[in-house]
Parts: sequence; C-alpha cells; structure tokens
Amino acid sequence: QVQVVESGGGKVQPGGSLRLSCAASGSMYSINGMAWYRQAPGKERELVAEIISGGRISYADSVKGRFTISRDNAKNTVYLQMNNLKPEDTAVYYCNALRLNLASGRYYPSPTWGQGTQVTVSS
Repeated sequence: QVQVVESGGGKVQPGGSLRLSCAASGSMYSINGMAWYRQAPGKERELVAEIISGGRISYADSVKGRFTISRDNAKNTVYLQMNNLKPEDTAVYYCNALRLNLASGRYYPSPTWGQGTQVTVSS
C-alpha cells in the first residue's frame, strides 16, 4: 500500500501561482504512476494531471499550458506547478498512486486517499 501526504495549498489571487507537493511512501514498487486530482464544492473528483512510469504525462484540457506535473524519484515526491490560476481552479487537490489494470489497459487510483490540500483562487 502507498501512503501520500499533500502540501502546498493556499489562497492566491487570479493569475497567481502555487506549487503543490505530494510525498509518497510505502510499496512504491507496486505502482505504475502518480496523479493529481481535484474536487470542487458540489462537484465530482476529477483527474488534473498524471505521470506514468516511463515518463508519459497527460493533463486535463482545462489546465493544459498552465499546470506542470513532475516527479523526483529519489525523494518519492510528485509536484504540481500551477501558474495563471483561475477562480475555477479552486478545489481540494489530492494526489494518488496509479496502478495499471492489465485487463483494461487503463490506470486506476488507489482506493485510499490522502487529506488533500485546499487551493483557493480569489481576489
């Protein structure tokens, strides 16, 4: 099992930047990637960005060109650099480990979620 601790959230004005960190520990050998998700009030949790072992990266259309996901394997840490933040980016941000389902070829998050970190974009 992999445990994660998210940090780096806060309140910023529109156009501002934040860098989120996700420290992972546990059975890191068992995972195939890491991802950032977010959940805004009254909305379902959505995938923001993912980085798969081997380097494949993908983003939600709403954050392309503004957010950058990266990882430091030596530190078992994943980052999310968020630039040009908008009010609609306001949400609790979570990171999670991804595992490949061989039958479907898709990646799925661990059923265990961390506490998340709150990001508020407001003037």
